[in-house]
Amino acid sequence: MCNDAFSNTDRTRFVNSNDPQVAPVTEPKDWQPDSWQSKPAAQQATYPDQDALGAALEHLKNLPPLVTSWEVNSLRELLADCAQGRRFLLQGGDCAETFAECRSDVISNRLKVLLQMSLVLIHGLELPVVRVGRFAGQYAKPRSADDETRDGVTLPSFRGDLVNGAEFTPEARIPDPQRLLKGHARSAMTMNFVRGLIDGGFADLHHPEYWDLAWVHHSPRASEYHSMVESVASSLKFIETLAGRQVGALKRVDFFTSHEALHLHSEQAQTRQVPRQWGWFDLSTHLPWIGMRTAAVDGAHVEFCRGIRNPIGIKLGPAMTQEWLTELLDIIDPNNEPGRIVLIHRMGADNVESGLPPLIECVQRMQRQPLWVCDPMHGNTESASSGVKTRRFGNITRELETAFDVHAGMGSRLGGVHLELTGENVTECTGGARDLTDDDLRRAYKSTVDPRLNYEQSLEMAMLIVKKKASQGRAGLG
Repeated sequence: MCNDAFSNTDRTRFVNSNDPQVAPVTEPKDWQPDSWQSKPAAQQATYPDQDALGAALEHLKNLPPLVTSWEVNSLRELLADCAQGRRFLLQGGDCAETFAECRSDVISNRLKVLLQMSLVLIHGLELPVVRVGRFAGQYAKPRSADDETRDGVTLPSFRGDLVNGAEFTPEARIPDPQRLLKGHARSAMTMNFVRGLIDGGFADLHHPEYWDLAWVHHSPRASEYHSMVESVASSLKFIETLAGRQVGALKRVDFFTSHEALHLHSEQAQTRQVPRQWGWFDLSTHLPWIGMRTAAVDGAHVEFCRGIRNPIGIKLGPAMTQEWLTELLDIIDPNNEPGRIVLIHRMGADNVESGLPPLIECVQRMQRQPLWVCDPMHGNTESASSGVKTRRFGNITRELETAFDVHAGMGSRLGGVHLELTGENVTECTGGARDLTDDDLRRAYKSTVDPRLNYEQSLEMAMLIVKKKASQGRAGLG
């Protein structure tokens, strides 16, 4: 769609024209949605039929968007609040979605666990929570190598359902452009169902008991959670008794989506201009992010993300340097725009105390205002005794608690958490309240890529965040 609100010569805009303190934001020069194609592009699939790819992308380009520009702008303002300590970000969902799990029970359970976690955080932190799902588009995954070899047979690596199939056969591993259209359809169905649930009162704070999952009563922390639910219900009833009416605003919540902006042809096809808004929006998601494997400053992914108006997440691993981070911020956020950048550090429990401070110092020296978020999952992946990938709950919590301490000790603020989790009763991460062991992994290990927190572990994580923040407050660190 054409931008009918501004002329091409009017290239400087304000995030909020009513706020004179907000710096002007200038459109990036020499950028178009396909500018990335002139740069080295990592982690891209090789399609044998380029004509079929072109036809699928043209079809995708003309399909309705998955999100709207005003939702993107709203999220950017909320993320700016998170960076200032006025809200807290909860971002979570599957490591990689599959087409087969685009089912009502899977989606509603995933939404339930995020709602329950957010209720715990709201109650304990006494802050509004911004909920961002890691779903409705997380169908592509980066891989360590382009090929995979089993028993002397070499085939293309599985890059997620958006690209090819997980089955180790020549037919399944051929990148298929039609999967791009299937991915869009399933993302749309997921978003439609989530919006329908929320608009229909699924997230109504008057009835948080509706969010219980089938096995909630067996959780070691079930009584603690239910006491919290009763406290919220009692407080809400008291407020409404005083007001003489029901607080209707508590019947629904805002909910946003995110995924890694990995498959650039797909992202480009869903990037467009809209009426009465300036610039280009990637309308496949509200919050795209860049992973460490695709964060080269001269690479295609950074080039693509510098030109879109969405807030951008940037993963920071142990290999990230001050010089690298400086260049990324200068390229993607040259105007130091509030809510534009989400820095998601994923150092590993053993590296966070040494690896995070230099990056915080870099941001402070640049006088930047990103939202800092901890991803305590990806840096703590290891192989269990059986050879399958797992994550130890103790390492996950240790990284998160250390990150809170590092930020507080340096006068910085950790404003959110990024978790791989599921509403399903899986056994993929060991430890937690039930003290799952390596032997438990074989009982209900379902992930095709990375291990996820199950419902009980996710709820326990939310409670640990609240307790950590409370302890910091008592120590004068909050």
